[in-house]
Amino acid sequence: MNIGIVGCGNIIAQYVATLPALDALRLVAVADLDLDRAEAVAAGLPGVRALSVPELMDDAEVDLVLNLTIPAAHAQVALAAIAAGKHVYGEKPLAATTAEGGEVLAAAAAAGVMVGSAPDTVLGTGTQTARRAIDDGLIGRPISATATMVCPGHERWHPNPDFYYVPGGGPLLDMGPYYVSALVTLLGPVASVIGAASHTRTERTIGTGPRAGENIPVSTDTHVTGVLIHESGALSTLVMSFDAVATQSANIEVHGETGSLIVPDPNHFDGDVLLRQLGGPAWEVLPVSGGYVDSGRGFGVQDLALTEPGQEPRAGGKLAFHALEIMESVLQSAHTGQAVAITSTCERPAAVPLTQPAVVAH
Repeated sequence: MNIGIVGCGNIIAQYVATLPALDALRLVAVADLDLDRAEAVAAGLPGVRALSVPELMDDAEVDLVLNLTIPAAHAQVALAAIAAGKHVYGEKPLAATTAEGGEVLAAAAAAGVMVGSAPDTVLGTGTQTARRAIDDGLIGRPISATATMVCPGHERWHPNPDFYYVPGGGPLLDMGPYYVSALVTLLGPVASVIGAASHTRTERTIGTGPRAGENIPVSTDTHVTGVLIHESGALSTLVMSFDAVATQSANIEVHGETGSLIVPDPNHFDGDVLLRQLGGPAWEVLPVSGGYVDSGRGFGVQDLALTEPGQEPRAGGKLAFHALEIMESVLQSAHTGQAVAITSTCERPAAVPLTQPAVVAH
């Protein structure tokens, strides 16, 4: 499958480091609103052309558009790609709102093309080994989970952090997709949510790059807490913050009737999974038992390319839409003070067997 990337910002470096090693994919073109930036990326990638965005959409060689634009542009770019008859895989979230996300899925269904979305970290050995432990009954019936992400804000390291502090950004829409997608992968879809949220500052100061010292406005919640009630009856507690300093809490813990799991950071593909069973003397590190080994950003695109027609990719649009509705509903609940029912659902994505992908350098 030939890939064309739209958006040549910071995240592209992680994708172009991985894509050349994946045997089902070939990167053929890159585009950006700033053509100079696209040309700078293409210059370091033999055989890859720098195009304008309309040129890439019209290019017959491109089978799939990898959408690495800012969240506010995700739906617009995805819809343009779908209108051109191309598959789409986008950075998270699927769209800035569920209304836009629904438009993307409806257009893709009508056009007969596939939609995938980050995060594909859930396909790595960390989350998938935990998934295998749950499926094998090592913790008994799952009861609850906690998911915690605490940091003082991305403006400390990102040279252009504006989009993190407007609707469609914030800790929940930016980092939440990793955690919510992992929770759905581990415990299944969510039926309803309860939320609370706040923000401590009305502006942030950029800490690095040519704009260092510049203040930017904050117009979205920067500390969010939610309770997710899964269809299975399990309860997940979510804490996402750009306001606090640090935490010693595990990124994700899953508790069952006969055991508990510590799941590694869902922003990474690997990491140790720890198990403590009822009556056991200590935590033990589980052997790696599932997921793509040595994976990185882009493995979700390969998984989509290998998906049979008519089937849903593991990092697919339906999971991304469900995660987006969960997050949007947590914020809605926070603002109304009422629980919100989730209207969408999705199949719990198929587990990834322990897989060392075939690789080839293009």
